[in-house]
Amino acid sequence: MRLDKYLKNSRLIKRRTIANEACDAGKVLVNGKVARASYDVKENDVIEIQMGAKAVKIRVLVVSEHATKADAVNMYTVIE
Repeated sequence: MRLDKYLKNSRLIKRRTIANEACDAGKVLVNGKVARASYDVKENDVIEIQMGAKAVKIRVLVVSEHATKADAVNMYTVIE
């Protein structure tokens, strides 16, 4: 699954276009490297998102095309 779609489905970022813009601006890192929106997310990837003063670091647990609001929190675990 594309990185921008994963960020939207997991509810880490509200809209896919905003996720795409964050990737283009270099605010999203996957495994310590700046990632493009088209990056193919895999299980156990570590994603870091820098939005303003807030930074989130997560580990991908599940990659799912469709997720309900309740399932979205089970798609990742917060590392820091």
